[in-house]
Amino acid sequence: VTKATTLAPAPTPKPILPVHTGVKAQEEEQSSGMTIFFSLLVIGICIILVHLLIKFKLHFLPESVAVVSLGILMGGIIKIIEFQELANWKEEEMFRPNMFFLLLLPPIIFESGYSLHKGNFFQNIGSITLFAVIGTAVSAFIVGGGIYFLGQVMYLIPFAFGSLISAVDPVATIAIFNALNVDPVLNMLVFGESILNDAVSIVLTNTAEGFARSDNSTVSGWETFLQALGYFLKMFFGSAALGTLTGLISAISLKHFDLRKTPSLEFGMMIIFAYLPYGLAEGIKLSGIMAILFSGIVMSHYTHHNLSPVTQVLMQQTLRTVAFMCETCVFAFLGLSIFSFPHKFELSFVIWCIVLVLLGRAVNIFPLSFLLNFFRDHKITPKMMFIMWFSGLRGAIPYALSLHLGLEPIEKRQLIGTTTIVIVLFTILLLGGSTMPLIRLMDIEESQSRRKSKKDVNLSKTEKMGHAIESEHLSELTEEEYEAHIYQRQDLKGFMWLDAKYLNPFFTRRLTQEDLLHGRIQMKTLTNKWYAEVRQGPSGSEDEDDEAELL
Repeated sequence: VTKATTLAPAPTPKPILPVHTGVKAQEEEQSSGMTIFFSLLVIGICIILVHLLIKFKLHFLPESVAVVSLGILMGGIIKIIEFQELANWKEEEMFRPNMFFLLLLPPIIFESGYSLHKGNFFQNIGSITLFAVIGTAVSAFIVGGGIYFLGQVMYLIPFAFGSLISAVDPVATIAIFNALNVDPVLNMLVFGESILNDAVSIVLTNTAEGFARSDNSTVSGWETFLQALGYFLKMFFGSAALGTLTGLISAISLKHFDLRKTPSLEFGMMIIFAYLPYGLAEGIKLSGIMAILFSGIVMSHYTHHNLSPVTQVLMQQTLRTVAFMCETCVFAFLGLSIFSFPHKFELSFVIWCIVLVLLGRAVNIFPLSFLLNFFRDHKITPKMMFIMWFSGLRGAIPYALSLHLGLEPIEKRQLIGTTTIVIVLFTILLLGGSTMPLIRLMDIEESQSRRKSKKDVNLSKTEKMGHAIESEHLSELTEEEYEAHIYQRQDLKGFMWLDAKYLNPFFTRRLTQEDLLHGRIQMKTLTNKWYAEVRQGPSGSEDEDDEAELL
């Protein structure tokens, strides 16, 4: 009887975070205010820099290289100011990993998924997954295994470092391929791998770091590997399923709750659904980045076509702007970290890590490309393999992940952080800066044809994004036209056929002629209103010659 009445111990309540009041709260508010001011000031200066690059047609210079260089220059100036004791900006210029993962990274990843060309992506999903998952894991194991055998860092932490440093930067990569005018399928192969690679790298890093923190002294190496693999698969597929489900719910919601006539409410719902999977996934200990990536892909494929034309354009441009500002902020703070981060530099360790990173990328690209060529109609040539290997630049994600690693003692954390910064700057400044000479060296025929047609090689992502709205994001097919379009497409197979035949009609609302007319009137009204305000304003021009010249 005594055993039956024994009460189980009560669960330990969550500790309530302390709330600062009085003078402490005021000081914290002032410090946060200065941090926000400093961040906005840095972004503003970087926007002016990007504008000058576009204005003076310096298209050969990737924007990430220019912004990092500006960050280094600003960091040097701030250091001189602090040395002269004119001001103290140490706290403001320090990069906060939590701010990156909660505020800066989600818009970048969501925009990547949302602006994806889904047709080529789904047709090449097998190849993209092979590069992104298997390739990233191979690269991580080569870098991690090399560092482990060098004996520099404790068990499992080398694999966390190998995972974080395997995240490539898609911005510079795609600028290179757009400049080369490569086959669009190959372009999608690399772009899809770059996007998915970021999410895989983050999940791999969290897996390795989580197992490094836990007590595995009684577990064999093989059992640890199987546990880590199971954890990774749970994180990967669980987060992807959550993001996909959220995207499908958003499509169903905006299909049946017709908010087209109130674009502000419609846009508000889209913003909520965009960030919702990140918060939910992180709250239930899944990967928010993986969830928000798949949510972006699904929302772009289904939900976007349930929106009014005004909200379609607004959503696309807002996401691009926010993602651009977040990327710019991270690259600028990366340059600032040269002077603000407490460094521990070991030349031999840095050199070995650079060699291992380049080797890991090579073992990722060349064998997998050779394997894929057996199954692909569009072959990956040796020249393209080399450019894919060369364009594996490292960016913001490795830098932020390195600051997020919970390493003890502090010297190990500083060593990993410094080495990551050096590798990121090495790939961005040296490899990214030598992109133009490589194109001219390896792409002689293309360069000659460009000179004949006077076509400039443009590495500016911002200018290209500002030229036009994505045509596939402005669907104006009525239900009858859509059915006729599908009937004509007899080449659709597998998922593409299933999607066109059943999923797309179920999750998207086909336009009626009335909807089509209302959308066109809405867009025309906005355009006429803007034009009337410009003509009536103090800077408006009545000169017909000026208008003809602009048109």
